[in-house]
Amino acid sequence: MEQAKHALEPGDEIASRTEHLPRMARIDGIARRALDVAYAQESPNQRLDVFLPAEGDGPFPALIYTHGGGFAFGDKRDDHLEPPLQALGQGIAVVAVEYRLSGEALFPAAVLDVRQAVRFVKAHAAEYRIDPGRLIAIGGSAGGNLASMLGMNVPNGAFPGECAAACDGVQPDVLAAVDQFGPTDFKAMDAQARANGVSIADHDLPDSPESKYLGICVAKASAALSAQANPLSYAGPRMARLLVQHGTADRLVPYHQSAEFVKGLKEKGLGDRVEFTTLVGADHDDARFASGENLKTVFDFIHRAINDAK
Repeated sequence: MEQAKHALEPGDEIASRTEHLPRMARIDGIARRALDVAYAQESPNQRLDVFLPAEGDGPFPALIYTHGGGFAFGDKRDDHLEPPLQALGQGIAVVAVEYRLSGEALFPAAVLDVRQAVRFVKAHAAEYRIDPGRLIAIGGSAGGNLASMLGMNVPNGAFPGECAAACDGVQPDVLAAVDQFGPTDFKAMDAQARANGVSIADHDLPDSPESKYLGICVAKASAALSAQANPLSYAGPRMARLLVQHGTADRLVPYHQSAEFVKGLKEKGLGDRVEFTTLVGADHDDARFASGENLKTVFDFIHRAINDAK
């Protein structure tokens, strides 16, 4: 992807998110897999795919991959899955999670879905040869928000709309999380976009991805509702170690979404659990995030978390 040089024109952000849908990931060569496994029964979209390394009996550590797409589109098996699938060659399983999108169910449905997916993986860990104590959430854009939400390790029943009694006592905790250019503070996005001169400021519009996700125009949403969709609101002693990555030329999610998120975590005394990678000049979903150099940063972080858990 070319580096951003100019801000988008009004309306371009939404069009750019929807007009160029990605191809599907190449998974034909993965022999050990289970596709479209139901982790809940409310929707046909509550499905996950399990991919295992070609060799070994496990139990394997596993990535819990949450796809992006503005909470409104995307697919667990589109080509954004290919960088995480490189974990298979490093002895790490990959679980790709589909969740209800905003056209089907509003926030907090997507968060509740990915939390339930983690519980399912833990409850069926032996069946899928996965180590339930070494799960790492990873995602980009909207998937980055969801990965960070998982990384906060919110106890059962403490997340809005969740009933603890329905969780069967399995906590949706993860060992670590990787958030790549995920939105966090929806109400601050337009101000940040106007200030940086690169990002488009249309997140407050009624048809923006964030407004559709919340079910109300971001500009009219209450501070309380916006806070509920912000991973920072849930940060505390249970938080997993976290890697946050963002490009300074991101036209869709302003860079300061992540910068302020990391700053807030540090102000809460959690700085020792956070690593922040800035990709200078990188746009949203820039090819540099999938480069060998950056993937080394990501997998080094993942392996440190896995090794420390042994």
